[in-house]
Amino acid sequence: MALILNGDTGITFPVATATGSATQASAGRVLQVVNATSSTEYSTSSSTFVATGFTASITPSSSSSKILLTARVPVRSNNSQSPYGSVSWYRGGSALVTTNTYESGATTSAGNQQDIRLVVPQFILDSPATTSSVTYSLYFVCNSGAGSMYVNPNSAFTTSIILMEISA
Repeated sequence: MALILNGDTGITFPVATATGSATQASAGRVLQVVNATSSTEYSTSSSTFVATGFTASITPSSSSSKILLTARVPVRSNNSQSPYGSVSWYRGGSALVTTNTYESGATTSAGNQQDIRLVVPQFILDSPATTSSVTYSLYFVCNSGAGSMYVNPNSAFTTSIILMEISA
């Protein structure tokens, strides 16, 4: 028996009956989706995490819901250290996941990596345990404090985030 997918009512799974009827899945349904984008360039030479100002908010319908955060963050660094920088999503004052940015780029005559460009994908399953609005904020850092780290370099790229509320 095949799996039946219905975008309006969620995923249904076949039941072990001769009639072939299906029953609705009670957990794991996507209850709502929020999307946000920004092409504003953010830059820092700070060796501690700073906020970019880019945020997205979602209000869970249940305190037992999970929030699946998926994001893509274009970055550039002219930092000579490795890792060149890091990006992190914060909820409140707490970092959820920090992703270091590594990439091989043009090498100067001194052997330093320069002008690194890449897109950082991030996937986070969060359990905020609230029915109040939850705000996720993008932070970044230039790991050595030498050179600079950029998000959306030259405003020619776009950071995007998708927040999905998943039923428990």
